[in-house]
Amino acid sequence: MNKKFHDLIHEASKVVLDKDVEIRLAMTCLLAGGHLLIEDLPGVGKTTLVQVLGKLTGLKTRRIQFTIDLLPADVIGGQIFHPQEHRFIFHPGPLFSQLVMADELNRASPRTQSALLQAMEEGEVSVDGVTHVLPKPFYVIATQNPHQQTGTFPLPESQLDRFLMSLELHHASKATEVRILQGEDPRHSLQKLTALFTEEEISEALGQVDKIILSSAVAQYIADLLEKSRRPGFEGAPLSTRAGMSLAKAAKAWAFLEGRNHVRPEDVQQVLVPVLGHRLGGNHGIKRGREWAGILQKNTPVPS
Repeated sequence: MNKKFHDLIHEASKVVLDKDVEIRLAMTCLLAGGHLLIEDLPGVGKTTLVQVLGKLTGLKTRRIQFTIDLLPADVIGGQIFHPQEHRFIFHPGPLFSQLVMADELNRASPRTQSALLQAMEEGEVSVDGVTHVLPKPFYVIATQNPHQQTGTFPLPESQLDRFLMSLELHHASKATEVRILQGEDPRHSLQKLTALFTEEEISEALGQVDKIILSSAVAQYIADLLEKSRRPGFEGAPLSTRAGMSLAKAAKAWAFLEGRNHVRPEDVQQVLVPVLGHRLGGNHGIKRGREWAGILQKNTPVPS
């Protein structure tokens, strides 16, 4: 099964050039059953990466463009009165998809941002006291522009903590940009992609990741990371237990892609910065948080 995911990463890298590591981390996040936040400047391939993943995984994908005037009902859906039946009927919004692309999430108002909180945590939403279950699997991949740009609303810590991982894409290398300028428009390449997985295969893979063994030594290593983040003098935000659980899930998914049934300390290290960066940074920004995550990683002894 993990070979097919390597095939997916290979196919995605043909469209999203020079981003092999980021594509693998994004796939790791999905295999861990988590949500992904991608922060970077406009035009570096954030939207294209999400569209590629949607095509190759075969998941039902919807895109929501977040703007200042977007309302929670535009995301979740709402009750509409049907005169023929003399009653209100709930009409699901675009959030009712398996892979939801929340484009430029931090351009929406805090009220609209909060519409995602219950969905991302519990896989369901409540409207007028009635709970509606979202499709499974359910993933949110959100993009956001750097928080210092105008017209943005910083995501609160509670929202950031809902994301299992965060990524930065950065500009492509000069050589890659030359290839992009001379090659085919990525939007045309997207149309040629076909799904490599069925919904059942994705669900099966998630089950296999859950069964990956995490030893007491690795669990202790993760607990040490959490404890060091809470010590006086450490600049980053103290990490919650949920952050440790997210780190364990991501490490299991990385081990799965490596073809192993157990987690090694190096698996934790591979995903440490993407999992902890946005949590440590808070409103200081992901970039600063990733620096603090690197310090935490350097100062925490790794079990042999």
